[in-house]
Amino acid sequence: MLKKHTEKIEIPKAILSKVKIAVIRAEFNAFLTESLEKHCVATLFNYGLKKDQILQFQVPGSLEIPITAQNIAQKKKADIIVALGVVIKGDTYHFEIVANGCARGCMDVALKYNIPIIFEVIPAYNLAQAKKRAGNNNQNKGKEAAIAALKMLKVMSQFKGK
Repeated sequence: MLKKHTEKIEIPKAILSKVKIAVIRAEFNAFLTESLEKHCVATLFNYGLKKDQILQFQVPGSLEIPITAQNIAQKKKADIIVALGVVIKGDTYHFEIVANGCARGCMDVALKYNIPIIFEVIPAYNLAQAKKRAGNNNQNKGKEAAIAALKMLKVMSQFKGK
């Protein structure tokens, strides 16, 4: 089994001081998505970002994430977008429609506007799986989303001015 990378990310202060990161959180399954957002934002603060560098948006559900991301990207409000949501399988096909539609919409926005979208919309087959990934624990994907955003910030900085 592969181990997760837990090393500290070194990002030049000149880059960190200017960055804006948008965090879009779906309100559906709020008891889980609020935890994702809390862990994400706390991790960004731990790396030195200030409150005014983190733009937070709440949308009704995961299908509303792509249109919000598109507006952020069009208006150049952020350098990186983090998408947070939890979609739990029920008795119908709705789970697949929401999870796939959100993923596809976010990918379309990322490629059209050349902005990384860190996708942590968790599709879970049951509540236990969702709680494991979005609960108040060390496996919380909100933290991973923040770290991925910072890593992509570093990568994208290599293309600026070229």
